[in-house]
Amino acid sequence: MASEEFGKYSKEFISDITADLSSKQANFYKNVIFKYPLEGVYIYSFEEGKMIYADGWEDVVGIPSNEISMLGIVNMTCPRFAPFVHDINDKALKFLHSNKSNLTQYSFTIETKIMHQNGSEIPVVAKVKVHETFLDGSLKSIMGRFQVDFGLKFGKIMRYAAYGPEKEKFEMDLNTNLFYPYQISQQEADIILLLSKGHNYEEISDELHQDAVNIEKRVNDLVKRFEVKNETHLIAFAIENNLIDSRI
Repeated sequence: MASEEFGKYSKEFISDITADLSSKQANFYKNVIFKYPLEGVYIYSFEEGKMIYADGWEDVVGIPSNEISMLGIVNMTCPRFAPFVHDINDKALKFLHSNKSNLTQYSFTIETKIMHQNGSEIPVVAKVKVHETFLDGSLKSIMGRFQVDFGLKFGKIMRYAAYGPEKEKFEMDLNTNLFYPYQISQQEADIILLLSKGHNYEEISDELHQDAVNIEKRVNDLVKRFEVKNETHLIAFAIENNLIDSRI
């Protein structure tokens, strides 16, 4: 699949239209949404087909918030990370479009890098959540938070986490369908961390509230995905790629 096809689905639903930050709606969000230092926040409306709120982006990427669009945010991903980020955006949006139950409880995070206006690469934790739904429960708008974190360490593994009532289904769907082989969910990283501490499958099952058979299956999937020989090599691979701390 050509790299330009990644993100094709999600780009059909977003625009390059910026928010009117002088509007009553934007002023309301300005007063009620908390923002951390070095954090860019946005709300994108699928109903209106445009950004309806943005704040903090000049401090993050050097672009005034009134010039930030949804398409612009998608396209500011650094080239190395872009195929994975575009692909996970597609899969996540497809998942949200296929569900109408408890959507406001869903979110996902990605550790990635975005391009500053000065050409430097900025490490961020990007979190996207469902902000509002229509009366029938379908997706209406999303909120994103891009928090700068210069302490992030990147190997060749792309890291993400999914949250929501059907978290397991969401993660398993992503793991099955994502084109990029070197990717891992936060829960999978937690499994490797517990393995590195000497826990067996039953103990990990109790810790993560999952069936032990499912834990074993996910470990086997990780061994195959990262083309390592066994659990010991999996732990070493995780340490090498900054997924877990070597001091553990």
